[in-house]
Formats: sequence, structure tokens, C-alpha cells
Amino acid sequence: MDLYEYQARDLFEKYEVPVLAGIVADTPEEVRAAAEKIGGVVVVKAQVKAGGRGKAGGVKVAKTPDEAFEAAKAIFGLDIKGHIVKRVMVAQGARIDKEYYFSVLLDRANRSYLSLASVEGGMEIEELAVERPEALARVEVNPLTGIDHAKALEIAKAARFDDELAPKVADVFVKLFNVYKGEDATLVEVNPLVLTEEGDIIALDGKVSLDENADFRHPAHAALEDKDAADPLEAKAKANDLNYVKLDGEVGVIGNGAGLVMSTLDVVAYAGEKHGGVKPANFLDIGGGASAEVMAAGLDVILGDPQVKSVFVNVFGGITACDAVARGIVGALAELGSSASKPLVVRLDGNKVEEGRAILRDAAHPLVTLAETMDEGADKAAELANA
Repeated sequence: MDLYEYQARDLFEKYEVPVLAGIVADTPEEVRAAAEKIGGVVVVKAQVKAGGRGKAGGVKVAKTPDEAFEAAKAIFGLDIKGHIVKRVMVAQGARIDKEYYFSVLLDRANRSYLSLASVEGGMEIEELAVERPEALARVEVNPLTGIDHAKALEIAKAARFDDELAPKVADVFVKLFNVYKGEDATLVEVNPLVLTEEGDIIALDGKVSLDENADFRHPAHAALEDKDAADPLEAKAKANDLNYVKLDGEVGVIGNGAGLVMSTLDVVAYAGEKHGGVKPANFLDIGGGASAEVMAAGLDVILGDPQVKSVFVNVFGGITACDAVARGIVGALAELGSSASKPLVVRLDGNKVEEGRAILRDAAHPLVTLAETMDEGADKAAELANA
């Protein structure tokens, strides 16, 4: 779960990371009141989960509460990369001397943590990594030992902080890692981390991603979720305990087991190259022991996606018997009725495969096509999506 900037700021404050005052506001009037409370120069910042807010006009400096009010009127309702601004944060202004970059993230490829740091912050870090990779220090962090002061100094030196600044930023690095570890995050990023003219190190803008697999350890994380902004299909899948991720394609995919579903996505993408370039529309794993009810819930989610043109159900019966899957398909189509108008290609194999195929043949639903192999099924689903 990605957090809004104001939520990241609040977490930073909880872990004693140095931050400036910030107040969330939902109307221009609330922005004016927040600016009056903070006093002095403030920055009105759009709260959307997208980068490039400043370039899109979503960040404005205001010297007075009235200027903040006018800035808010210009920011509310902005479309920033498909995100409509409904909330802003009024942040205390800072007299910035220099801008830096720091992050710690999960490095899945190396099964470790990775810290990135640079004395050149403020710009898009992706651009810096491409244009001047030598300016971005990459330091592996042992998950068992984390970032203590010694490790933080190593990171600061690798990022070319001078002898005077290295100890100061190292203290902040340690606190930011405490956020990462304490909240079970997969990313904690500060861009920019600034040195003010007064000589203070401040986390001026934060980005935090939390590992939802650790939610059982953090009941308070539920309050951080923006249910109104969630994709309705993903929210519906989550409510049904389905492992679902929406993708940008036309062929809905259902399988049992993450490995099988990932393979199915590859096979559908390959088959789609021959049929107008269609691609998988989602990842949906109904699990190793999925019942007919789970199968029906999965179909309900996928068929509700207007982007989906066809569905490929690819199941290998193990714990999940193929006859249960077949009954789930038939039951889901009956329940959905006329709202189910997209063709389904079904490939069953494994435990009770003949019984499952017989159930589907006997039902003779006009939308269902049986396939013998995964390749055959993917090709047919791609063909139907492109029809």
C-alpha cells in the first residue's frame, strides 16, 4: 500500500525523523485556516499518489493565508497523471540551502535491502540514475543488522557527503530505517532531504510503501487505506480474499497457483502477438484449494472489468478438483445471467478432469469453449479477444 505524502510525514514524525509542520485540508477555506495556524511562508501540496506534482501545478508557495487560499483553488480538481486532487497538505516553508536524496527499499532480486543515496536530490531519481549513475550510491543493507550509525556513515560517505555533513545525515538515515523496519515497509524514500540555511537536515517530502502481507502486525495500517481511491475491482477481489492484480490487457486470466498463473500470463501474451497484440488483463490466483464459490467470485470480478474481452480459465486439478471448478463456472454464469456476455475458454487438467469437462459439456453454455492444452486455450482466448 502506497501512502500519501501527509501520511508518510506523520510516520516520520512518529519515529523522530526531522520534518516540518504539515496540516491536511480538503477545501480552500481549510487551507487558509491551516496557513494562518502555521504562519509565515507555506507550501500547498496536492496529495495524489503520483510523481511530477510540481510540474503539473500541484505544488505552490504562498506567503500569506490569502495566497494559500488562491493556490488551493487552483490545485483542487487538478488531474495529475489520472489522479484528481481532492486533498492537499499545507506545509511549513523552508529556507533550503541544498537538496539530497535517500531511500531504503526491498531488493527482491538479491533477497536483501538496498539503500540509495545522493548529494544531488530534488530531481527525478530515475533521470539521475540514467544520466549520471555515478552520482547515485547503491549500498546493500543486511536485513539482519539493518542500518545502524556505522552503516549510515558508510552510506553517507558512498554518496559523497563531506565530513561535516555525513554524521548529521547519518542520524536521519538511521531514523528513516527505523520507519522502514518498524512499519514493515518495502520502500521509504525522501526526495528531497534538505539542508536548510539554518543548518538543519529536514525530510521535506516522503514516500512510503507498506507491505500488506504484514498487516496482521499493524492494525493501525487499515486506517491509512484510501478506500475511495481504490480500484473497485481490486477492492471487490480483496473483499473476497482473492489474489488479484489488474493489468492493462484484454484477456482475463484465472488459474490456481501463482506459478501457473504467471506462466499463463506469459503464454497469453505470446499468443496475443498473433492476434492484434492483445495482452493479459489481470493476475488472478484462486489458490490451491479453491472452492466452487471462490471460482464464481473470481469470474464475477473479471467479467465486471469492461476492458476484458475474453477470459481464459486455466486450472490444474490437485487439491482443487476439476469438477468443483466446473461447477463454479456453471454456477457463476447462472448467477451473473445476462451480465455475463464475454466468452470463456476453459482448460482443465489433473484431478477429476473428465468429470469437470463432462459438467461443462453437459451445461453447454454458449459462452464456454473447452481447450485441451494451455497453448490451445491461450490462443483461442486471444483470438476471441481480438474478434
